[in-house]
Amino acid sequence: MPNRRSFLYRLDPGTKLFLTALFTVMVFLVDRLSVAAALLLFFIILSFSSGIPVKRIFSRYKILFFLVVFVVIIQMLFGRETPETRYLLKPLIPERIPLAGGAGSLKLDGLFTGLMIGCRITALSVLMPLLTETTEPRLLSYGLTRLGFNYRAAYVITSALNLIPQFEEEARQITDACRLRGVTAFDRGSIFSRLKEYPALAFPLIVKAMKQASVMSLAMDARAFGAHKTRTWLIQIKPGFIDYTTLAAGIIFFVIAVTANYMLKITT
Repeated sequence: MPNRRSFLYRLDPGTKLFLTALFTVMVFLVDRLSVAAALLLFFIILSFSSGIPVKRIFSRYKILFFLVVFVVIIQMLFGRETPETRYLLKPLIPERIPLAGGAGSLKLDGLFTGLMIGCRITALSVLMPLLTETTEPRLLSYGLTRLGFNYRAAYVITSALNLIPQFEEEARQITDACRLRGVTAFDRGSIFSRLKEYPALAFPLIVKAMKQASVMSLAMDARAFGAHKTRTWLIQIKPGFIDYTTLAAGIIFFVIAVTANYMLKITT
């Protein structure tokens, strides 16, 4: 469970939403490996200090690892070549091999670019739990409306985020049920055998999602949700000193990171 005494948990939801958007833009602006790695390390430290479990920070570590490795390989093989390009291996295929000999190369610059993109992807995957794990769904809806979102759109966004853990648990239960029936593809099977078993996993989830959507729509209609352009809120939260201080620190951090990235870019 997140540490409710941490300053991040006590921040105004609007403040966290604004900083999340600002840091997301910053991640895409940074294109130097050292700065991207520093941002990733900062987000990880912030997550640990907020008490977010490791399994929630890296909930999709297998997919994330595969994606990063794939990006690195693609960049090394097919990255742009210039007269200043540095190589790890050139040619990739030895000259003595007929027809294809002398073709291909592994670029050192492509390795750095791939790692930079990998840091970006990982930073984004770490950044989102900082918002969702330290903010209750109702407070997240409130924060979105404070930033100018229509309350209907805010409800759709927060409902989707709130349903993700439920469907993850449902998928885990279905997988366990398949294992009890002797299905071993999810544990020891090849990628093709796993693909064959995914319909058995996807169909119950689709049915569950349709039932859940039907129940939610009936509940919303019974409460005349959306009948008015605006709505009142039981909770009333106003930004305090810690919010303004954190906003200022976040903006300063954004400027420092972008400036450092720019300085590294013009000096290399």
